[in-house]
Amino acid sequence: MFGMPRRLLFGYLALAVFMTGDGFELTFLSRFLVESGFTPTQAGLVFTVYGLVVAISAWTTGVLAEVVGAKRLMVLGGVLWMVLHVLFLTVGLESVLGTILIYSLRGVAYPLFMYSFVVLIAQSVHPSRLASAMGWFWASFSLGIGVMGAYVPSLLVPVIGEYATLWASLPFVAAGTLMCAFLVPGAPPETDLSQKLHGAERTRELLRGVTILVENRQIALSVVIRVLCNLTLYAFPMMMPLYLTTGEIGGAAWFSLPEWMMLWAIMNTITIGANIVWGRLGDRYGWMRQMRWFGFGGMALAVLAFAYVPVWFGPSFALMVVAAVIFALSVTAFVPMGAIFPALAPEHRGAAISAHNLASGLTTFLGPGIATLLLPVLGPVGVCWVFAALMLLGTVTTFFIHPPQPGITTETGRMLPRRERLAVAA
Repeated sequence: MFGMPRRLLFGYLALAVFMTGDGFELTFLSRFLVESGFTPTQAGLVFTVYGLVVAISAWTTGVLAEVVGAKRLMVLGGVLWMVLHVLFLTVGLESVLGTILIYSLRGVAYPLFMYSFVVLIAQSVHPSRLASAMGWFWASFSLGIGVMGAYVPSLLVPVIGEYATLWASLPFVAAGTLMCAFLVPGAPPETDLSQKLHGAERTRELLRGVTILVENRQIALSVVIRVLCNLTLYAFPMMMPLYLTTGEIGGAAWFSLPEWMMLWAIMNTITIGANIVWGRLGDRYGWMRQMRWFGFGGMALAVLAFAYVPVWFGPSFALMVVAAVIFALSVTAFVPMGAIFPALAPEHRGAAISAHNLASGLTTFLGPGIATLLLPVLGPVGVCWVFAALMLLGTVTTFFIHPPQPGITTETGRMLPRRERLAVAA
């Protein structure tokens, strides 16, 4: 069904429901914290430390999922998220230190759920269809954290307020966790290393999540572009509510908070279909070229559009939607990243995916971190120019990465003759 592995249907649904709950606070937490007495810098620090913890958790998830079992780790992540979220809302919000500590600890949980599912996909799907399967993964992710995770709070916040809306995320996370526990199958026995590794073998595989970055130069370069490609996806929810709806960091109140939340929901709605389409196109015509030109090139344009549209045209919601469409079509062109890492190290999928997850986590840390560090110096428009320059750096880096792709490249990652590629795409 358009590249979706039917065996994992309930896994995709569980991910979408879980990430809906996880994404509830994404579009308004920074403003909520500022209105509760935090400074913009303190609010940015909350997101930055959270992202650092996410990066560490994500890094370990790949090998942990392969060693102890992907489904088992998903359930553990869901339970841990719920416990820490309750502590965050009851104890953490009483102080800046408590908020940073408990909210960042919650950052351990969602990578366990989300990235363990990446391992389960890699264990269950043939490499020639992996980008398509990852397209569905990111479609489910976007449906959850971006669409429902933004749209539902945009309806709840005006009615019950921001604090009560934070509580409303719990039922979604609980439902996703229960779906995973009872409806998602484990890995096929032939690819499930958790049933085969014992003693010292488990230790070696866990350590390989670190050593692979040194042993495999292609993996290390892929980490760089994986970090770069999603920087703004995590920086914008922190800085854009302040830039577009307040005058706190040099912007203006061009839009209301619900308008900003709706804009972000529109962007993420588009990514649902775009993720699926880009996954199919990547499998048919080549992973790297797609990311190089449509991914990084498009993101540079989208970032500058977010910066300048309100400055040049004022509170034009329609033009901001155009910027959001460009953003959505560009950020989804990176769907093949989830296929590239295991393709570069097929004998150590868990370690390769750990490297992928490390980069995914680092981007949640570095995106808000770059914004927090540079906003007082360069202002929001200057920060957007920094992000655009980093997208161009990503374009250059892609020329040095050559993953083997069935039907598209040789085993060394070099492009097959055009006739052979067209035969595969037909």
